[in-house]
Amino acid sequence: MPASNPELDRMNDLAELPSWRRWGPYLSDRQWSTVREDYSGTGDPWAYFPFWHAHRRAYRWGEDGLAGLSDDQQYLCLGLALWNGQDPILKERLFGLPNEDGNHGEDVKELYYHLDATPTHSYLKFLYKYPQRAFPYEPLQQENKRRSRYEPEYELLDTGAFDDNRYFDVFVEYAKVGPRDILMRVTAHNRGPDAAELHVLPQLWFRNTWAWKPDQPRPAIMHSSHGGLKLFHPEWDAYRFWAGGATRSNDTFHEGVPSLTRLGYLFTDNETNSPALFNSPAEGYFKDAFHEYVIRQNKGAVSPEGTGTKAAAHYQFSVPAGESVTVRCRLRHASDGPDDPFVNFDQIFADRIAEADTYFAAFQKDIPDEDARRVQRQAVAGLIWTKQFYQYDTYRWLKGDAATITPPEQRWYARNSDWQHFKASDILSMPDKWEYPWFAGWDSAFHAVAFAPFDPEFAKDQLLLLCREWYMHPNGQLPAYEWNFSDANPPVHAWAAWRVFQIDRKYRHMARTGGHVQHGDHEEDACDADWDFLERVFHKLMINFTWWVNRKDAQGRNVFQGGFLGLDNIGVFDRSHPLPTGGFINQADGTAWMAMYALNLMRIALELATRNPVYEDIAIKFFEHFLGIAKAMTDMAGKGVGLWDEEDGFYYDELTLPDGRVERLKVRSMVGLIPLYAVEVLEPELLARMPNFANRMRWVLDNRADLAGLVSRWFEPGRGERRLLSLLRGHRMKKLLARVLDENEFLSPFGVRGLSRYHHDQPYTFRMSGHSVTVGYVPGDSDTGMFGGNSNWRGPVWFPVNFLIIESLQKFHHYYGTDFKIEFPVGSGKEITVQEAGVEITRRLTRLFLRDVNGHRPCFGKYDKLQDDPHFRDYLLFHEFFHGDHGAGLGANHQTGWTALVAKLLVPRRGEKLYDELLAAEPAPIQGQPAGVSVGTSARTGQH
Repeated sequence: MPASNPELDRMNDLAELPSWRRWGPYLSDRQWSTVREDYSGTGDPWAYFPFWHAHRRAYRWGEDGLAGLSDDQQYLCLGLALWNGQDPILKERLFGLPNEDGNHGEDVKELYYHLDATPTHSYLKFLYKYPQRAFPYEPLQQENKRRSRYEPEYELLDTGAFDDNRYFDVFVEYAKVGPRDILMRVTAHNRGPDAAELHVLPQLWFRNTWAWKPDQPRPAIMHSSHGGLKLFHPEWDAYRFWAGGATRSNDTFHEGVPSLTRLGYLFTDNETNSPALFNSPAEGYFKDAFHEYVIRQNKGAVSPEGTGTKAAAHYQFSVPAGESVTVRCRLRHASDGPDDPFVNFDQIFADRIAEADTYFAAFQKDIPDEDARRVQRQAVAGLIWTKQFYQYDTYRWLKGDAATITPPEQRWYARNSDWQHFKASDILSMPDKWEYPWFAGWDSAFHAVAFAPFDPEFAKDQLLLLCREWYMHPNGQLPAYEWNFSDANPPVHAWAAWRVFQIDRKYRHMARTGGHVQHGDHEEDACDADWDFLERVFHKLMINFTWWVNRKDAQGRNVFQGGFLGLDNIGVFDRSHPLPTGGFINQADGTAWMAMYALNLMRIALELATRNPVYEDIAIKFFEHFLGIAKAMTDMAGKGVGLWDEEDGFYYDELTLPDGRVERLKVRSMVGLIPLYAVEVLEPELLARMPNFANRMRWVLDNRADLAGLVSRWFEPGRGERRLLSLLRGHRMKKLLARVLDENEFLSPFGVRGLSRYHHDQPYTFRMSGHSVTVGYVPGDSDTGMFGGNSNWRGPVWFPVNFLIIESLQKFHHYYGTDFKIEFPVGSGKEITVQEAGVEITRRLTRLFLRDVNGHRPCFGKYDKLQDDPHFRDYLLFHEFFHGDHGAGLGANHQTGWTALVAKLLVPRRGEKLYDELLAAEPAPIQGQPAGVSVGTSARTGQH
């Protein structure tokens, strides 16, 4: 009999699962300076709602906080405030720089980590590193503003804030007794050499909804006659809260006989302090009351009546050097739980931690290395911690609220004004809850695939949600991201839906059979598949596909323009805006994404046709559409000219000028690798079940010689014909992979770069009609202001596009087998299979995080403290992208959404072998790589 797995049981009880998810880590890390909170006429949220307003000003659409939880509609929030006796403000939220102050755009300037989490949020663990010196707000702002784009960012570690270990490690843990009963444990360790002051304020507050709705009754928090606090909301539920006694290191916790006690409860209202911010007359108690009370000793700032819409328990400690203090709290529904709020408190935590260990053990049985398991578990924790309550009603945002000042008229013609149907009030997976505290269309697809092995229900819900009527535009477009819903993200939703469907089928098979999680490509029983999900998402994606065909094919020739497509500054021009030359760009990536989209929808239709034959006709439609795109990429308009450059062995964008001239933009970038993604293998067994599809395919191949060459096939005795549909086959694929696997071009020690290193010495310069633009290899932070300056596809390594390359190579190998070889290392004369190439890219990506022979992780870059300090070296950050030469993490540092794909890559696929010869080959040194950067042995494999 399989061992008991309570968290898995909670996940598999689909009737009860929503109640376990009702409370979660849904607070944003940054609500200030978001588009939602910007009511200006200029469209500059950084200026309209800066950080220094956040502790005094009530939000309209959501809440932020430090290490916090909320319910799924964010009526009530629970979070943490800290004060070290030095700072000018309470530490209630994470500090960072706006675009104009960061030398590479907006950037959080804090150290915090998501250490553990279960999918039902039955256990959560967060670490915040809090300096004992005054937090260096001004030095961080001034120095980064002074620095140029060619200099590195000035980080918190650079300021000396952690010198001599004068800081607190503040661990915040949550354990659920039940779906509406939550324990909170805050443990602060003094890592410094001297005793240090620390104030700890667990705080609760109701999101302010009443200020925007006239005559709406307010919720209230007040003292309870039974001890603690009672919390009442007129439109929701009643809860109770207790803050218990605190203990020092090694003390045994006994409620009622604590070694340390709280100073008392503080009360105020979650209201804007208009007198302080705007010099406007107003009476009452304001959002910043605890800041005023604790720091400025302003006793009149808090309510003496013991009631309000925001409350905190206030603890003050002098923490001895090397010791810790622990605070315990409990929040539960008024109708739940025993009379003693702290009975078995620490035992419940111990039980939930053990359950989390058991849950993840089922997924990690094929990962023998402890460090790799640690990386995977923290990646999943980051995914879960970056869930967020997201509310945005575009029409009401444009119109304004009756109880507030009407927004400027020009807002009706600004961003998102043509998305007035959009109305969200949902839990969404965010790219990064500080830097990107809003969903992004293509990010969400990768998040879903990363979530799927551990939480397939949430993954499916996310994909369906973006296709719902209140998200998808009536014209069929999926919203891109909050700054501009109308921008075009790569159409990867169908790929994600198919992959999540496959992964979920394995998960359901495990749940039904009581076995372990299976990692591999074998087919499970049909009863294990969620056909309703696949069918629902498929119908919406057909509408979206039609939008792409109608809006992004300027000449109606199956060659697509696309625009932005998520790759920011990768090209010569900003592809989101009209070109300075006029005309348009036929994009290799836009066209390849659409070929991939057609194949994804074809494959989904074929799967649905196994249960309902009417889907065969739709599969035929997408098969033929793919052939049209594939032909156009090779021969646009029958002129023998395509996006493939035979001499270079690469795909390039082509600029079509107003006078009809065509200029090939010879930039070797990820744009030219995306055609690898459009690949699908059709097995003879599947074709045998689809007679109409198979007959139509044969007719096309027999009667259209121009299209027949686009489909490869080989006959396997006893099985029949296997078909390969792809934009490139043998010859072209070898030429393209020769660039991918060349360490002087795309292959870095840590994955595939966004731009070939060839452009380091030979940058591409475009000159025409007075325009001159140069694209060069920039392996680190961006040196241009395009897209705010913090996006860079001109050299760094990005996880999502690498992940798709690996998956495509796996499909090619499935078709070609072991006889199809490519040279690696390039120039060595040695050859490997396509599968082995995928394994090599996987190995390089995963070793970004894994300790090398020196115990160092490349993602930590230059910081010795991160590499060597026992209180730093095992805490991972999952950056937006990574330096193309030495692997240091760059950009948003909690971009767990798509970088969490490393969690999936760390699990070996069934049948894959880490072959000795390849793993023994250390990548060749790369010219220009900084001295002292190790790319040596992986602790996971023990091989170079």
